[in-house]
Amino acid sequence: MIDWTDRHCRYFHRLLSARARLYTEMIVASAVLRGDAAHLLQFNDCEHPVALQLGGADPAELAAAARIGAEFGYDEINLNVGCPSDKVQSGRFGACLMAEPALVGECVAAMRGAVSVPVTVKHRLGIDEQDTGARLDRFVEILSQAGCDTLIVHARKAWLNGLDPKQNREIPPLDYQRVYRLKQDFPQLRIVLNGGITDLDQVADHLSHVDGVMLGRAAYQTPYLLAGVDEKLFGAGRPPLRGKVAEAMLDYIERHMATGGRANHVTRHMLGLYHGRPGARMWRRRLSVAADELTLERLRAALDEAEAAGARAAAE
Repeated sequence: MIDWTDRHCRYFHRLLSARARLYTEMIVASAVLRGDAAHLLQFNDCEHPVALQLGGADPAELAAAARIGAEFGYDEINLNVGCPSDKVQSGRFGACLMAEPALVGECVAAMRGAVSVPVTVKHRLGIDEQDTGARLDRFVEILSQAGCDTLIVHARKAWLNGLDPKQNREIPPLDYQRVYRLKQDFPQLRIVLNGGITDLDQVADHLSHVDGVMLGRAAYQTPYLLAGVDEKLFGAGRPPLRGKVAEAMLDYIERHMATGGRANHVTRHMLGLYHGRPGARMWRRRLSVAADELTLERLRAALDEAEAAGARAAAE
């Protein structure tokens, strides 16, 4: 979710669900150590519980970056061993690390030694021609021995040779049963399933086999999906109204603009708020204009139009 789940996106998603755990986009450990850590890691207190996802392959660098993340207040540090992009491979991190389980174990152990918050790992079922049976079990054993007790498993292989990142999200077949078996074989671990999940009924079904479910693109592209999480999965509260969430985001945008930010830094994450509802196309169009045309007045007008379209449809 690089370039997607930034702090503005997470603020928006937190308004939709008070209980879901939020994750940052993957941030390279070396960037935290040598770049502007404050800019990369800042987040709003309302985002808790929130996890920092790191990428890297150097145990010392990852430990140092994890320590900084914990000092910033993140509730969890997650190591990404699932991203299949060429850029990630060239940096020797992401999914290609599944070929080096001992190194991943060293990274996890170093991170665990540096922080008191949980250290978790997100990974695939395997890469390329790897066996997803004993080879995957051994990978999980190494992570467990290194001190990781929570695994987020994307229920697909990653084909590093021949498929681009988009194809790697669609072409390798999903194998939810394999993730279920991981939970059966490693009952002491917390297993979270990821991949291809598009609605909360599917989430509820998976939760009868695993400990958690991670939503990625579905939550981003159809964000109001998150509005049902607290009630359906946690038995707490009622879904917030789209209009109320949008109003709160306009207040947030106003504060962001007052500090020199642009509205489109935030609104790009809100395009799908009215997905599947009357006025959705108009909402997307109004929010997709040039950045210098995206004023608060136009945003408020877009919200009024979207809400009016919904009211007309309800009255018919």
